[in-house]
Amino acid sequence: MGILDKVNSSEDVKELKDYKLVPLCKEIREFLVDNLSKTGGHLASNLGTVELSVALHRVYDTKTDRIVFDVGHQSYTHKIITGRKDQFSTLRQYGGLSGYPKPSESDDDAFIAGHASNSVSVAAGMAKARTMLGEDYNVVAIIGDGALTGGLAYEGLAYAGASGEPLVVILNDNNMSIDPNVGGTARLLQKMRVKPGYISFKRRYKAAFKKFPRIYAFNHKIKEWFKWHILPGNMFSSMGFYYLGPVDGHDVKELEAVLHWAKDRREPVLVHVLTKKGKGCEYAENKPECYHGVGPFDPVTGKMKPSGDNFSKKFGEFMCEFAERDERITGITAAMASGTGLDVFAKKYPDRFIDAGIAEGHSTAMAAGLAKQGILPVFAVYSSFEQRGFDMLIHDVSLLQLHVVLALDRAGIVGGDGETHNGLFDVSYLSTVPGMVVLCPSNYSELHDMLESALFELDGPVALRYPRGAEGRYKDSLKKQECIIREGTDVTLACYGTMVNEMLDAADILENEGISAEIVKISAIKPEKYPLTIKSMAKTGRLVVAEEVCASGCVGEKLLARAAMSGVCIKDVKLLNLGEGLVAHGDNALLMKEHGIDAMSIAKAAKELCGR
Repeated sequence: MGILDKVNSSEDVKELKDYKLVPLCKEIREFLVDNLSKTGGHLASNLGTVELSVALHRVYDTKTDRIVFDVGHQSYTHKIITGRKDQFSTLRQYGGLSGYPKPSESDDDAFIAGHASNSVSVAAGMAKARTMLGEDYNVVAIIGDGALTGGLAYEGLAYAGASGEPLVVILNDNNMSIDPNVGGTARLLQKMRVKPGYISFKRRYKAAFKKFPRIYAFNHKIKEWFKWHILPGNMFSSMGFYYLGPVDGHDVKELEAVLHWAKDRREPVLVHVLTKKGKGCEYAENKPECYHGVGPFDPVTGKMKPSGDNFSKKFGEFMCEFAERDERITGITAAMASGTGLDVFAKKYPDRFIDAGIAEGHSTAMAAGLAKQGILPVFAVYSSFEQRGFDMLIHDVSLLQLHVVLALDRAGIVGGDGETHNGLFDVSYLSTVPGMVVLCPSNYSELHDMLESALFELDGPVALRYPRGAEGRYKDSLKKQECIIREGTDVTLACYGTMVNEMLDAADILENEGISAEIVKISAIKPEKYPLTIKSMAKTGRLVVAEEVCASGCVGEKLLARAAMSGVCIKDVKLLNLGEGLVAHGDNALLMKEHGIDAMSIAKAAKELCGR
């Protein structure tokens, strides 16, 4: 790591001699593989953008220039260069380095990133602000071809290209999202890609005419004239961008030269860069979809620890089971087939599987169209991603009360991905959707039974929200909206989903201290009736509600409102939740303890209510 040891800023990279750049990139890849094999994280995407990140830091100063990453899971090399390599042993861990750009972590991070397709819009805003304030800095947006499947990307491109604001958009084209790209944009970019030999020819041609700049300039003007007046233009040129590329994304000097050119043009420029996901690591190159997000692994062989069952995997199995029963069942994903467990469904029922790309709004509206015409659509999507489909849930699904099933994966705290991915707002936003039924399975058995009910028994929009990870100690399946799973007389503990496991542990702690806790498990948090919980509250006179969601619109608030409307007076209440919902990255157990929703915190709250 001789060269990398001396790199702690953009300035350090700029001062390196050209012959040190290739060895530096090799050292960075070795550093990434070595560190991520211990901590886990995003491997393939970062291996594919090493040269691009180095070239960016050769051309721009990230202390003043604004480099806006899209999603941000490819920002590790940027973090390494900007003085954070010594913190990589804490990556994605509680109190440690974030796996995404984070301005509070470093001034070199221009903007937070975690969801796709927004970088051009953010960068366009920054460029406009620069002009309005009369300031002088450069603005760059880095967006992947996968993110171009999202409609927001085109809103940003349409504005930025027409604005005339000096702005550089780098299209990192590796023909992948997490899974292979789909749709018309992917086919369009496929046509725009050229063989690396063409890029080499252009470089040799330019070098050959280095001594004859006037001839080169004349020939270049002729080529440009033909390009603009005879050959059909590409999409980006039509939007108002000066298009450069495709460029070899693994040639630092080529990238550096093109980025300088783009920077100097002082107009909207799009640089089309071809990269290979997993570059430089054989197992990651061969199976980039398997090494996108990884846990600890063997750095030599790439072998990962076998993963056991989890909610996503079981959901995929149950979808296949029910699809065999009813041929109308169709699975939809927004570029997350493997993440949601629908990959097994896609293999078994390819004609009834739809990957819409990174397009949650489109997927939700399309599900409404499918349902209106007699199909039974199931849209499997991460909780935090479906925030983008909220308008369509009301306008396209709810107004006609269409039978669309939402499988909301990653509900609750998600661990290492942190605040951009935590599913802490779905209870709040789903509660406002008219006619929506919200089911909260506590284990795999309930996931099976609730999915079956959502498909074959209920009508209208139905959402199932379940967490990332595995089930806990509670294994029963109760087909009721509410159920008392443990009787008591001193305090009511109300919960839903996998929080039941913390409640059971808390009740054990309380029992050892002579406090009798009654646990009410709510299986359907909408419709918002809760008669059994209200009855229990009236009996014990005390209530503790623990929820892995934000405070606003939480079930605890609704329980108190229902109790008040029912004339039930209780002595005291503790609503335990995640406040504003801004929860950092780290181990789930540590985060739950930090925010006071673990078993010990629940028991402590109950003891305080009981005067202990």
